[in-house]
Amino acid sequence: MPEHGSVPSLASTLQQQLADALTAALPDAGTADPLLRRSDRADFQANGILALAKKLKGNPRELAAQVTAALPAGELIKDIEVSGPGFLNITLADKAIVETLAARAADPEGRLGVPVAADAGKTVIDYAQPNVAKEMHVGHLRSAVIGDAMVRILEFTGEDVVRRHHIGDWGTQFGMLIQYLIEHPGALKHEGGASDGEAAMSTLNRVYKASRALFDADEEFKARSRDRVVALQAGDPETLELWQGFVDESKIYFHSVFDKLDMEVRDPDIVGESGYNDMLEETCRILEETGVAVRSEGALCVFFDDVKGPDGNKVPLIVKKTNGGYGYAATDLSAIRNRVQDLKADTLLYVVDARQSLHFKMVFETARRAGWLGDGVQAVQLAFGTVLGKDGKPFKTREGETVRLEDLLDEAVERATAVVREKAGKVGLSEEEIVENGRYVGVGAVKYADLSTSAVRDYKFDLDQMVSLNGDTSVYLQYAYARIQSILRKAGDAVPAAHPELALAPAERALGLHLDQFGEVLSEVAAGYEPHKLAAYLYQLASHLTTFYDQCQVLSPDNAPEVVENRLFLVELTARTLHRGMELLGIRTPERL
Repeated sequence: MPEHGSVPSLASTLQQQLADALTAALPDAGTADPLLRRSDRADFQANGILALAKKLKGNPRELAAQVTAALPAGELIKDIEVSGPGFLNITLADKAIVETLAARAADPEGRLGVPVAADAGKTVIDYAQPNVAKEMHVGHLRSAVIGDAMVRILEFTGEDVVRRHHIGDWGTQFGMLIQYLIEHPGALKHEGGASDGEAAMSTLNRVYKASRALFDADEEFKARSRDRVVALQAGDPETLELWQGFVDESKIYFHSVFDKLDMEVRDPDIVGESGYNDMLEETCRILEETGVAVRSEGALCVFFDDVKGPDGNKVPLIVKKTNGGYGYAATDLSAIRNRVQDLKADTLLYVVDARQSLHFKMVFETARRAGWLGDGVQAVQLAFGTVLGKDGKPFKTREGETVRLEDLLDEAVERATAVVREKAGKVGLSEEEIVENGRYVGVGAVKYADLSTSAVRDYKFDLDQMVSLNGDTSVYLQYAYARIQSILRKAGDAVPAAHPELALAPAERALGLHLDQFGEVLSEVAAGYEPHKLAAYLYQLASHLTTFYDQCQVLSPDNAPEVVENRLFLVELTARTLHRGMELLGIRTPERL
């Protein structure tokens, strides 16, 4: 068996055998792709012979027959027929399916036979970027949830992942906040312990609103605030200490929200805008000296031929403003330098709102021109769309305010707990289990609704749909998992065991073939940064399981013992695959629901 207990999929083994047969039967063909895909007529269909026949000016049906004759006599293929203009319809042997699944189940590392990528590199992933002294809202949800899933998936496939939370912790608004604190000492003190995120946020909110009102109404306070920004940027110790107070207080709040999201955010991974402050001047100097950036109306700018405004004039990326202040671009470019030169990353992945696509396109191009993004390094924006309300407009409260992330999570957990409580009597759940499962189901519902939509698309936030037991929801998947656990508990002395000698029913074959695709799906998800494809795979897996239950009773007294064991083996491997797949999306699978 290959290293790490990895198990080649049935499709990849079949692909290899067909490619070898093509080469043997048609030496003139060179390396040809059999174009293998899943089929509803058989297990697989190979369509590549048609294109080859055109190229070699031969009869496709005759070529198909030659290829079929060149296939090795083995235990993989049960039946192969030539159909239509030279398509091959291939049915695999039941024995091959069960033996491959048994090898997956026996993987000593618990990876279900999924290989670790041979060409793994180092990715810095920039996600979950809240702002200091501001509440997190529904707009922060997608970056956090999509980013967390990609971290888990990439790490599972063998990538060395560095997490970065580029929080907004610098800029002119801190002059106003710090000045207010100097003039109103003790304004940040609040009731509640050091880990009370809600208390921390309401205090920060109060200070923010009060300082903003003063800033807008009092010209002298405004002037003092602007002087305070200069002191902050110059590194004045007293100003920095007060600034740190705002950052620390905000982190208490951030961690409380991420805890609710059931997400790990580690303190060393939080490197905000301030973390690149010392590099800004050098970044600008290099850009200007190399001619990548030029002075325009007093500002330091980078121009692009294909970025123009409505008037037809080029719209620049402003690295340094006319007043000497640095733009977001200077920070983002400094972060690229740090991530490539110091952290030695070969991929930079930014999980950022699609509305910032132009900014990042210009930043990446600037970094390429400056030589900071060399040939061996790629920078990618995993752009995501907007969260919409049921009316199809950006999600807001009735008052037109952006929805607070905490309120949304609390409501999801409340709804989910009601759903769990309704069913709890049948399973005999304790109150403690109802509360815990309600949390896992509610948070899972929110995450899954987000992750099951292609990231770049907008999606409607509909809690009724999200916590529904029917349809493409995480609750449907969680119940599928819990149902298997219930069957395994009821199995008594019968244990899951693979029996390759048994003939499989159609629903068993469909479930088995789908289970075998897990590793291939993960590889595709990791390569294209597309977690929605993993969500779709898991939903199809649960659907195959439902059909299997309808057609194949597991613990029937009418079944021979080896049939019971083989079916227990299939459902147990399904549970393990569901558990692993959901875990990679950041969603829990309770044992009893």
